[in-house]
Amino acid sequence: MHEISDSSVDLMITSPPYPMIEMWDGSFSNQNPAIREALKKEDGDQAFELMNNELDKVWKEAYRVLKEGGFACINIGDAARRIGEEFKVYSNHSRILQYCLKLEFKVLPEILWRKQTNAPNKFLGSGMLPGGAYVTQEHEHILVFRKGKKTEYKTKEEKLRRKKSAFFWEERNLWFSDIWDDLKGTRQNGIDKEIRERSGAFPFELAYRLINMFSLKEDTVLDPFLGTGTTMLAAIATGRNSIGFEIAPKSSKLLFSRFEGSIDFTNQIIEKRIANHLRFVREQAKNNRRFGYVSKAYGFPVMTSQETEIMFDELTKMIKRENEIDFEYKETSF
Repeated sequence: MHEISDSSVDLMITSPPYPMIEMWDGSFSNQNPAIREALKKEDGDQAFELMNNELDKVWKEAYRVLKEGGFACINIGDAARRIGEEFKVYSNHSRILQYCLKLEFKVLPEILWRKQTNAPNKFLGSGMLPGGAYVTQEHEHILVFRKGKKTEYKTKEEKLRRKKSAFFWEERNLWFSDIWDDLKGTRQNGIDKEIRERSGAFPFELAYRLINMFSLKEDTVLDPFLGTGTTMLAAIATGRNSIGFEIAPKSSKLLFSRFEGSIDFTNQIIEKRIANHLRFVREQAKNNRRFGYVSKAYGFPVMTSQETEIMFDELTKMIKRENEIDFEYKETSF
């Protein structure tokens, strides 16, 4: 990522290939042939460490390019796998956590994404006999780190941009829970097999929430494992700049095709958020709950003074260039 200057990125969100998940063995082995040899020798511990060594390079670069006070969010799952005669869990989230601590990232409360993909009767092992069955892994981790001290917003422009980037009170209560069990995994049907095998695509809503939670409008968001472009699409939908890296040659065509319909998609997201808030207002009114504040731009009630400056940006134009897309926005009316 040498193209990115030191301390120039506000937020990193990514889901890398998961070490010791078989579908990514080839990708890791192409980066370091010693991984393929370790798997052939049935040395799971060595393969696990070598795979994570490849990811370490990315986390080190992410630390370099993040601004002081910038955030890093890493979606990662652990791997339950049999290598030779041994079945065990390879704890990717704890391995990444330990390395990021060495980089001097500050660890913040993480989120457990409980995936709604496993059937209740699905299990690992030999069934009903004690000692022969294993707990199924139905969640992934979203690790959250900060580089250095908390950001201070000092100028009038910074403070206003922060206020315009606010989220609703009811969104905060949902988004800042440490367990997300209302998101579904992303299907990748119809995507080229090579891209699908390289991608750890998460739901759009996952990236959308994290961007709103940990960055301001016009901030720069980085995804070093761009894959199918979900992080970048969420950045477009939230009025952020974004940078992505992907080494699969076929990915760029898919990315540009995904962004073709981003204008309508983005503006529908705004409409949905406002509609959800108005529904919340009506429900509170039925329960005789009073709102003490009003949105300055839209005139609807809001719960706190921090929401009064909230502003949504309507996407109006997309301009494609080689390896780059520019977007134009206007502050939306209601």
